[in-house]
Amino acid sequence: MRVRRRKGTQTSSFGSSGRINHDSTRFYSRRIYEGIQKELKLDYIENQVPEEVLNKIFCKSSESMEELPDNSVHLVITSPPYNAGKEYDRDMNLQEYRDFLKKVWREVKRVLVSGGRVCINIANLGRKPYIPLHAYIIEDMLSLGFLMRGEIIWDKGSSAGSSTAWGSWMSAKNPVLRDVHEYILIFSKDNFSRSSEKKNTISREEFLEFTKSVWRFPPESAKRVGHPAPFPIELPYRLIQLYSFEGDVVLDPFMGSGQTAIACLKSKRYFVGYEIDERYVKLAEARIKDFLKTSKKLF
Repeated sequence: MRVRRRKGTQTSSFGSSGRINHDSTRFYSRRIYEGIQKELKLDYIENQVPEEVLNKIFCKSSESMEELPDNSVHLVITSPPYNAGKEYDRDMNLQEYRDFLKKVWREVKRVLVSGGRVCINIANLGRKPYIPLHAYIIEDMLSLGFLMRGEIIWDKGSSAGSSTAWGSWMSAKNPVLRDVHEYILIFSKDNFSRSSEKKNTISREEFLEFTKSVWRFPPESAKRVGHPAPFPIELPYRLIQLYSFEGDVVLDPFMGSGQTAIACLKSKRYFVGYEIDERYVKLAEARIKDFLKTSKKLF
């Protein structure tokens, strides 16, 4: 019995709904891609993170992460301070804020392996005028040579009912949009792909759900966690499952209350974190200790 192979799809004038052995050469050869950063064909180098650094949070700024060798981290997940007046924020102007973050992103690029991914959770600020922080971070990451993979819209709509910041009520005078979403920006270093003999841990159902560009789950309670702006463990858990292998090293340069670290332990990954506030280092360590006491999924 002859088995008929299904013909691969390719870019067409009317689009292509399928993606079977898809040939997109025609699309990427168009002039819209002229001058845009391309993949770099480099030899893969991976240095080992010292054992004493693994599963540790350093109480210092991530502007300098000398504890980590070059090309040693596989995935970065973080939510930087928004410079919006939280108790841990510095009061910086926009350029100072971008310069500060770029120092961190440079260090992130140094420690990341080729093909490693960076996932940045960010919300925009203000209304008079609106400050699109996500756009500025994209611009700065591209200027550093990162390859952008896409953006995830985190729909927090289930928690939006209590917001009354709508500007002029039922009037065209000055209606204000109420943000019920945040962004998760995805980048790669050098290459889009990462080869590894390590184990994938994502399930079929998770893969189908996590590869969608809109995620829907509620935010975390700041009061319950004890930190002004925690993201839920679900956020780093999804990113870890989608973008890393079992046993990989995950970095959070703004560790906060330890959500990324807990998601790593839950997923059998190692973590390294940086946090400037000693109170939150202690909070994160206490939460990690509590998780390890109650979890059956240990290394």
